[in-house]
Amino acid sequence: MNKHDDGRLFLVSTPIGNLEDITLRALNVLREADLIAAEDTRHTRRLLTHFDIHSRLTSFHAFNEHGKCDALLDEVAAGARVALVSDAGTPGIADPGFLLVREARKRNVPVTVVPGVSALTFAAVASGLPIDRLAFYGFPPVKSGRRRKFFERVAAEDKTVFLYESPFRISSALAEIVACGGERRLIALVREATKLHEEVIYGPAGEIQARTAERNWKGEFVIGVAAIDAGDEDSVEYLGETDGK
Repeated sequence: MNKHDDGRLFLVSTPIGNLEDITLRALNVLREADLIAAEDTRHTRRLLTHFDIHSRLTSFHAFNEHGKCDALLDEVAAGARVALVSDAGTPGIADPGFLLVREARKRNVPVTVVPGVSALTFAAVASGLPIDRLAFYGFPPVKSGRRRKFFERVAAEDKTVFLYESPFRISSALAEIVACGGERRLIALVREATKLHEEVIYGPAGEIQARTAERNWKGEFVIGVAAIDAGDEDSVEYLGETDGK
């Protein structure tokens, strides 16, 4: 591994679907990195191969991040350029990254963020919901009791809320939003952002739930839920739906 006088940790945003969304700066950093810490090395290797990048890879994910932080930061302290990437989007946003940055700050290790695409910012813009004030809630819990409390907090928010959800639990999420008093709450389901089957479904939660009751959901999702004080749907005359097919 090469060593430099300016060892540094880079947080590099990668595409969430369309490979053309990667930035020139991100490509340069990945090419010049001595080591790339990846959430899934197999996934990242495909991205690197596409752009003819041959930097060395190591794994860094939710199950080993506590044990690998020191080793990665030791590399940086010794002069290495280490790039952290998640499977898609910006590291640290519901993906590994927070802990490594926190420890880097404690050790005065230089950190550079290479911004780019994020499923969160994509959904916020594409949703059609007010985003002058917003909150991000990450992934809802799976267990029923904690899950209900999660959606009760969402229902009480005075800001537009965005959350991630598995396609296997989209129907459950819609049911929770409705059950927590949000039948007429404006929501947006943003599916497969930047990919071939990109889709945004927008309208009152109860209407979307009824319309999609038999649907077999697939893909990556972000759900946007309008604030409790954003008004009900008396003024909304349609259930909007767009796709990128």
